[in-house]
Amino acid sequence: MADGKCTKRYPRPLVAETVTGNDGYPVYRRRSKEDNGRTIKVKVQNQEIEIGNEFIVPYCPLLSRIFETHANVESCHSAKSIKYLCKYVTKGSDMAVFGIASENVNDEISNFQMGRYVSTNEALWRLLSFQIHERYPTVVHLAVHLENGQRVYFTEANAAQRAERPPSTTLTSFFAMCESDPFAATLYRDASVLSRHSISSY
Repeated sequence: MADGKCTKRYPRPLVAETVTGNDGYPVYRRRSKEDNGRTIKVKVQNQEIEIGNEFIVPYCPLLSRIFETHANVESCHSAKSIKYLCKYVTKGSDMAVFGIASENVNDEISNFQMGRYVSTNEALWRLLSFQIHERYPTVVHLAVHLENGQRVYFTEANAAQRAERPPSTTLTSFFAMCESDPFAATLYRDASVLSRHSISSY
C-alpha cells in the first residue's frame, strides 16, 4: 500500500470482456455479481468483507492444480513483450556494493567495475560470441575524407607497402562497389554522385 492505495492497482475494474488498456496491458474480464460473478465473505480484523473478482490475481486453475502452488499467469498483448523477453537473456540478479574509503576519493573506473554485474546468462552469451543486439538493415557511417587523404597507420616494416597501396576505407569500398556491381550502382547512384560532388567541392 502507498498513500492508502494498492500499488498493484487492486481492486481492478469489473468488465464483461478482456480488452487492451491505454498503457498496453490487458484488462481481463472480471464478472460482476450481475454477470454471474462469484463472491465470498472473509473475515479481516474481525470484520466480514465481501470479496469479488476485482481482487483476484490472474491465474490458471490447471497449472495451480498440477504444481500445487500459486502461479500468476498473464497474457502478453503489447509489442513491449518482445523487448521484455529479449532483455531477460542478459538480466542478472540484484547486487549491492559498499565499502570504506577516505574522503574526496572518486575513482570512476573502480566504481563502474564494481557497479557492473555480469550474470551467468550474459557471460555465457558473450563467451559463445552471440550478438547482444542487432539492427537490420545495417547502418554504417562512411569515413568521409579527401581523395588519398585517409588516415594510414604503418610501421617501419610496412611503410613502403602502405605508401604504395594504402588500405581501403568504408568510403573507398563504397565507391568501388558502386563501380563494379551493376545492381549496387542502381541503388546507390544518387548517393555516390552526391558524395563525390561534396568531397570534390570540399
